Amino acid sequence: MTAALGALLAFLCLQLGIGIYLSKRIRSEADYLIGGRSLGYTLATFSLFATWFGAETVIGSSSSIYGEGFSLASPEPFGYGLCLILMGAFLARPLWNRGLTTLADLYRQRFGTGVERLAAVLLIPSSVLWAGAQIRAFGQVLATASLLTPEVGIAIAAVFVVAYSMFGGLLADAVTDVLQGLILTVGLVITLVAVVLRVGGPAEAMHLLATTERVDLAPSAAGPIWLALEAWAIPVIGSLTATEIVSRVIATRTAAIAQRSSLAAGALYILIGSIPVVIALLAGALTTDLAHPEQLLPTVARDSLPPVLFAVFAGGLIAAILSTVDSTLLVASGLLSHNLIVPLAGVTDEAAKVRLARGGVLAFGLVAWFLALHSDGVFALVEQASALGSSGVVVSVGFGLFTRAGSPRTAAMTLCAGAGVYAVASLTNHPTPFLLSLGCALGAWTLGWLIDIARR
Repeated sequence: MTAALGALLAFLCLQLGIGIYLSKRIRSEADYLIGGRSLGYTLATFSLFATWFGAETVIGSSSSIYGEGFSLASPEPFGYGLCLILMGAFLARPLWNRGLTTLADLYRQRFGTGVERLAAVLLIPSSVLWAGAQIRAFGQVLATASLLTPEVGIAIAAVFVVAYSMFGGLLADAVTDVLQGLILTVGLVITLVAVVLRVGGPAEAMHLLATTERVDLAPSAAGPIWLALEAWAIPVIGSLTATEIVSRVIATRTAAIAQRSSLAAGALYILIGSIPVVIALLAGALTTDLAHPEQLLPTVARDSLPPVLFAVFAGGLIAAILSTVDSTLLVASGLLSHNLIVPLAGVTDEAAKVRLARGGVLAFGLVAWFLALHSDGVFALVEQASALGSSGVVVSVGFGLFTRAGSPRTAAMTLCAGAGVYAVASLTNHPTPFLLSLGCALGAWTLGWLIDIARR
């Protein structure tokens, strides 16, 4: 066992111990799924930042930029950071004021139980896909820090992630997010400093960044403009109503905390998220031979840092992944148990509700493991997670929160149009499936609204 792997395993045990300890505070479904609505500014800000700052930011975007360069079609980290800022500016307060436990509860309040259940069914796959991306990245980090193959690393990652998520619920995740955010930031900063020194110092690093051919922000660099719009629309619009963000927002103590912590988390995300981009652009001067491009950042860190500092870096990556995958599994399980099983089965006992939610975490963890093994990569999984069905959700949530327009039929038409058009467009290799589905979702809402008016 390497020193880095030993330190990494110790860190994982610490995280698991925190989850087990805080699990003693869980008395109800709300305690497990949204932390009893008790998050203050520090917990909410770091939880939003750490939840959003996952495998796609550290592993996925760095490997993508290393292979393809940085252009207008590269939305990380600015797209997802802007998404958090927009959440704070427009949606955080209205969502918090609704007193939700899951996003699907909004559909029950506005459009009835039938649409609530439809929304839950459509929202679950996105969270599970995102969990698969995190588990895949987790396995890549374990493989880089040891002699394990990526497949074995992914299997170990899946087992640990499911165990960690089942115990502590959202409160344990939020508490550990503070520690995870600090470790992540320190790990990335240390790695950036080491990489800058390896390429010859700050002056040489600035020269490499200024002269590299891997950066081209001209509109033509991204190809047709609609392809760049598609690349940015997915993180900015498609992720705006992501259930993982919503779960943090509605878990805060007040509406003001929900709003301000979202804004702060967005700014923090852009600042820290720029570090992997810089490292990826400098990595061409350090390494050109990688069996797995997704191991770029861990490999550069391993080659640039002494074992102890590499352990800090690896711990930072694991911290980012844990905080994200825990949220995705909790959200998917909450939608299944809270919005489908509990009401349909008439479950009233809080302890039974918590057991159902934990069972959902286990089931979806196994599905995420399968996806992690059979996907094309971390970034591919995240793009699918951000875009799958999200256009109909964004449109219906927007109209549902800020207008009184729309019937249950209108909301259902919008959700189905967004998910269906995106699925068909993706299968037929349409160049902009998300933009097409967003336009069709808006059209479905308009059509449904006109039908409602005509029938009055």
